[in-house]
Amino acid sequence: MNLTVTDVRLTPILVADPPLLNTQGVHQPYTPRLIIEVVTADGTTGVGETYGDTKYLELARPLAERLTGRRVDDLNGLSALADEVAVDDSRVSGQVDVGGLRGVQTADKLRLSVVSGFEVACLDALGKCLGLPVHALLGGKVRDSVEYSAYLFYKWAGHPEGVPAEQDDWGAALDPAGIVEQARRLTERHGFTSFKLKGGVFPPDQEIAAVRALAAAFPGHPLRLDPNGAWSVATSLKVAEEIGDLLEYLEDPALGTPAMAEVAAATDVPLATNMCVTTFAEIREAFTRGAVQVVLSDHHYWGGLRSTQQLAAVCRTFGVGVSMHSNTHLGISLAAMTHVAATVPGLHHACDSHYPWQSEDVLTERLTFTGGRITVPDGPGLGVELDRDRLRPLHRRWLDDDGRLRERDDAAAMRVAEPGWRTPAVPRW
Repeated sequence: MNLTVTDVRLTPILVADPPLLNTQGVHQPYTPRLIIEVVTADGTTGVGETYGDTKYLELARPLAERLTGRRVDDLNGLSALADEVAVDDSRVSGQVDVGGLRGVQTADKLRLSVVSGFEVACLDALGKCLGLPVHALLGGKVRDSVEYSAYLFYKWAGHPEGVPAEQDDWGAALDPAGIVEQARRLTERHGFTSFKLKGGVFPPDQEIAAVRALAAAFPGHPLRLDPNGAWSVATSLKVAEEIGDLLEYLEDPALGTPAMAEVAAATDVPLATNMCVTTFAEIREAFTRGAVQVVLSDHHYWGGLRSTQQLAAVCRTFGVGVSMHSNTHLGISLAAMTHVAATVPGLHHACDSHYPWQSEDVLTERLTFTGGRITVPDGPGLGVELDRDRLRPLHRRWLDDDGRLRERDDAAAMRVAEPGWRTPAVPRW
């Protein structure tokens, strides 16, 4: 067995995305992702996935060159290698991370997101070499399946006329009835038993009505509402008062730790976040101020699967709950999420997943939800196989793009339909 890395292949792709709405705009018809393949001297290939915007590619390429010749099990060396690569701070500092809606982007956050994809690929390759599943490399699973939540979105019936896009059969969802129907279809197809609504799109009263409609249609099922920091403290408290008894938690109602702490101090409704706690440096203020009761981890944010485990341990220390955030992703990332979620004790909340919205994938076989859960793979590595026949046209789409879609920008996509659209100042309400 030779664990030396002899080749690293980077394949940027554009993946079809429906017109899902959020507080900043609408998803573009295609979203960029990066597929990473790490090849060892004995021919074993491990796969990983992360964001594919240009700024991520600019870091991934030199990191791939540095990884060649090192051992695939030298996971602690990945971050050090990434630190050797210069990042143009002017491209990220002070900018809002539109793709993940996680607040301000920084060079350090950028590095962590790139390292995460490489770490997953290395773990996949190592697991295949050793004949062990990734969850075993992480210490072993504590559950045989992982629960996921139906991710509900306000949605247009289709992308604006004249915009090249793939068609979907979901239809529009722009009112409470549309959201309930969307939830029914997700439940029928995948068996979900909890529901999360992406809010911050319409005035709060409309989204309150949608939550009430969901509670009536699915009595006793856990519900969540996430406006991505679009509300003021006063509005957050008003919503908490009106529907707090229906919610499992309220996610990022106000933007930033100080505002979240103010909301938390005035309501008993648990607050969750994937915006104000996205790095270890942000934990102290949020936890000591009682600003959040649940952290939605994301291995793309935190630098990989092992850092996700570290985050979960810190959360347990402070009595803070943990679950998982999701962004537009394919099956490689879903498999990685499932493996690490299987190893985290006290995972009492269903994880998020965009996967049901993605009509395209790069795997030979899509992962399937049964009763809203995914069975944890026990085969070597991640337990998934890359399908080059599916990868090739998605890469060709990226090559053929004129550059407009290689950057995730929900506000730019909205301007196609509404030319005067500007990213709204927060709080919007």
